Amino acid sequence: MQNNGEDTEGTSEDLPPLQKLESPTGSPPNSSLTRLIELEKCVSNLSLAHEIVVNRDFCFKPNDPPANSLEGRVTEIVHRAFWDCLQQQLSSDPPDYSQALVLLQETKTLLQSLLLPSHVRLRAELDEVLDMELVKQEVSQGALDLSRLAAYIINTMGSLCAPVRDQEIRALRHLQEPVELYRGIFRVLGLMKMDMVNFTVQSLRPHLMQQAVQYERAKFQQILDQDPTSLDNTKAWLRAAASEELSSVCSGGGPPVGAMSVLNRAYVRLLHWSPLEQKYPETVWVDRSRLDSLGAQVRDLVLKASVLLLTSAQCGGAVWSLPGFVGKLQQSISALLGGSHSSEADLRRALLGVGERVVQEVNEAQFSQENNPLPQEIQEILKGQIEELWKDNNSVRIIIGERVQGFLQAMLQGGAPKRGPELASPLRLLSADLTELGKAFGQIVHFNRSVFGPFYAPILRSALFPSAEPETGEDQR
Repeated sequence: MQNNGEDTEGTSEDLPPLQKLESPTGSPPNSSLTRLIELEKCVSNLSLAHEIVVNRDFCFKPNDPPANSLEGRVTEIVHRAFWDCLQQQLSSDPPDYSQALVLLQETKTLLQSLLLPSHVRLRAELDEVLDMELVKQEVSQGALDLSRLAAYIINTMGSLCAPVRDQEIRALRHLQEPVELYRGIFRVLGLMKMDMVNFTVQSLRPHLMQQAVQYERAKFQQILDQDPTSLDNTKAWLRAAASEELSSVCSGGGPPVGAMSVLNRAYVRLLHWSPLEQKYPETVWVDRSRLDSLGAQVRDLVLKASVLLLTSAQCGGAVWSLPGFVGKLQQSISALLGGSHSSEADLRRALLGVGERVVQEVNEAQFSQENNPLPQEIQEILKGQIEELWKDNNSVRIIIGERVQGFLQAMLQGGAPKRGPELASPLRLLSADLTELGKAFGQIVHFNRSVFGPFYAPILRSALFPSAEPETGEDQR
């Protein structure tokens, strides 16, 4: 099975689980390898628990490897071999039921795994109908009726499945050929097992949330015990933020630097993370995909606000105040900029299109007011200014980016208030999107700070007060 794109160990849906081979023997265990395996297990458990807690839409999904991949081809060969063997055995004269017995035992095991403690009568009935000793006697007497057993299995599945599986259960009732029927049974049982797992996850989620902070903190401490270097990237990340905050305060003559302001700056830096920078902090790795997604949204907002600012400066006034004009312009900019951050060349091409579209919509608005279009010189200047936004060091992008960063840091400092800090134009036009983004960002930050605060404290103390006592392992605990 897999969760949100990440594979986890599981068995195929239409094939009985095969027994795993023991690890090769003949050489003594390697202590380093053992520690590595234990470390990987801790990281896996931490990531899974975190995903369940923070992602309301989290669910396990069947692992369906691409048909043209090596895994997909091997899976297809193994499945075909199993079911072809069953077909051959059942078609022989007299029929050979050795494979069918394995199939029935696996079916019984899967059905039992779907039963709740309250299913006392159903459990007893299942043990009676699929009594494997009795089934073996029927085989020896030539009296085994696979169709009768399949009908009972399907009826039992129908009483246990979620409503979403009713259509699959009805489809099974129309299958007559034994091999196809049992193959279909195994496929639907696999889906039902997944439904049960996801139901259990959702049921446990409220309880996990109550214990999540302590659990994740303890798990990370286990990781740190296994590998003391597991905070190296985090230390570098926080020290860089402290250096920036100190420089900012020194140049601006503001109040003394506090640990919380450094930490908030560090979190905001994650939204602008470049692969060329230092390695990603270990303590926020489990949230990297979410933070990267928010970072992409921040870049979109900065670009849109920059385009709006340039457009307003060049052709504001009556056109800008027309009902619906700004909203339509925003939609056009969003559509043309969507997915344009994969490379600088893509962004530059997208901005060329944005410039053309902006000029077109401004001129159409001018015509609607019976005014002349923008002078050609102004059109070219505006398109050139918009195209120049592809550069990271563009002055307009820098100004808007600093405003956005200040807004997000203010939200973090104030605990993500409902309305957020006051925004400057043209960001007020995008205030709803920016506030929503800030809330999502604040939720991630708040949880991370709750979990890893004890690990951050000695690092921040060392960065802000170098003459103080050095960090110790006890501090991090």
